[in-house]
Amino acid sequence: QVQLVESGGGLVQAGGSLRLSCAASGRTVSNYAMGWFRQAPGKEREFVAAISRTGGSTYYADSVKGRFTISRDNAKNTLYLQMNSLKPEDTAVYYCALDRDSLRNRAAYSSRTRYDYWGQGTQVTVSS
Repeated sequence: QVQLVESGGGLVQAGGSLRLSCAASGRTVSNYAMGWFRQAPGKEREFVAAISRTGGSTYYADSVKGRFTISRDNAKNTLYLQMNSLKPEDTAVYYCALDRDSLRNRAAYSSRTRYDYWGQGTQVTVSS
């Protein structure tokens, strides 16, 4: 059974920073591609960032490129999202996700359908 548990969300002023964590159990994160998505009220869940199975490649939505950094600590079996220069439009519930078939999956890293397991989400609110 795979469990992904996000933490680190909260309320921050525009221009501030937060680091989200996604602790995984039931799978070793170093063996899988993983991603972060977010969903604002009334909007669809959208791609934020992803990291390849090997960790050698990272991918970002244009809206967060240069401000957010995805990383992974294999020893802690945890995925991170460092968010800097936050803007009010970054306000959303943030979800981490894991692709259980990373070796063969040819779907885009930005596609929700690539990922099989999802966390419960953590709220990020950026005030202006």
